[in-house]
Amino acid sequence: MEIGISTFVETTPDVQTGEVISHAQRIREVVEEIVLADQVGLDVFGVGEHHREDYAASAPAVILAAAASQTKRIHLTSAVTVLSSDDPVRVFQDFSTLDCISNGRAEIMAGRGSFIESFPLFGYDLSDYNELFDEKLELLLKIRESEKVTWRGGHRPAIDNRGVYPRPVQDPLPVWIGSGGTSESVVRAGLLGLPLVLAIIGGSPFHFAPLVKLYKRAAVRAGHDPEKLPVASHSHGFVAETTDVAVEKFFPSTQYAMNKLGRERGWGRYDRSSFDAARSFEGALYVGDPQTVAAKIIQLRKNVGITRFMLHVPVGTMPHKDVMKAIELLGKEVAPIVREEVAKWEASGGGKE
Repeated sequence: MEIGISTFVETTPDVQTGEVISHAQRIREVVEEIVLADQVGLDVFGVGEHHREDYAASAPAVILAAAASQTKRIHLTSAVTVLSSDDPVRVFQDFSTLDCISNGRAEIMAGRGSFIESFPLFGYDLSDYNELFDEKLELLLKIRESEKVTWRGGHRPAIDNRGVYPRPVQDPLPVWIGSGGTSESVVRAGLLGLPLVLAIIGGSPFHFAPLVKLYKRAAVRAGHDPEKLPVASHSHGFVAETTDVAVEKFFPSTQYAMNKLGRERGWGRYDRSSFDAARSFEGALYVGDPQTVAAKIIQLRKNVGITRFMLHVPVGTMPHKDVMKAIELLGKEVAPIVREEVAKWEASGGGKE
């Protein structure tokens, strides 16, 4: 069971002061957060790609590379790379370079993107949303399979026996599929034999169990060993010494961020009752003291089949020291509890059908 962190490098106004942190400062803070995550024994850190004012990470590979030489063992991944509006050749080159710097710790998490700002920015038509992803994923996988590439598609100039460099330390370079929870996306990942990441940010996490089973069935149908395919979750949350402190610190920025997105997307208002329901044992918020958060992650492993858990923190802008403390607690207190309990459960035959 792997435990880690994901971030979108948010720069929304501070809910207490109204001040907006600069992109430069927030990026430097995230590098410090990655270094700390490595020091406290976390397994993975993901940085999500966005192209708007309130998110500072339009180039996740660059941020991850800044931390690569200061870390020793933590895996470094995008969360996600919006592959539909990017060039697979350049994506592979960026993350292969990161893999070389980190000596084999880079990963790509490829997704279609729930934010669409990158499409007009790079000149893509949203009517091609699904077709773009399918085609570019095909090219990305072809590049990682072979140094020399010959390929032709409908949305990018053809490649005729050209080499793509540098080659990564890992062979193959890990490519995960990020999914918001649609049947189509999990089946695609299963048929391709690629690891799956589910964004579990609302409703009951237990409702994702059928999707994991669907993913594994698709993998078997395509001749892949489902036992070798990890499944990850990306879920909002925060850890503090006590649950009361965690709630007090995490709710204000979460409410601001969720309502800002809600106004853009037509969602209902996010209030304290929504927050409290989501942080219940059956909800998708992992907020509380280390024992509370660990218990929820363990249940996610036992009931859904998740083998990697990524805590997304912060949501909105929070004080850097609070984020650092949450990372420290996740690594030093939550992760050991989860790993020990999951190891016992698996040793006793848990999870075997």
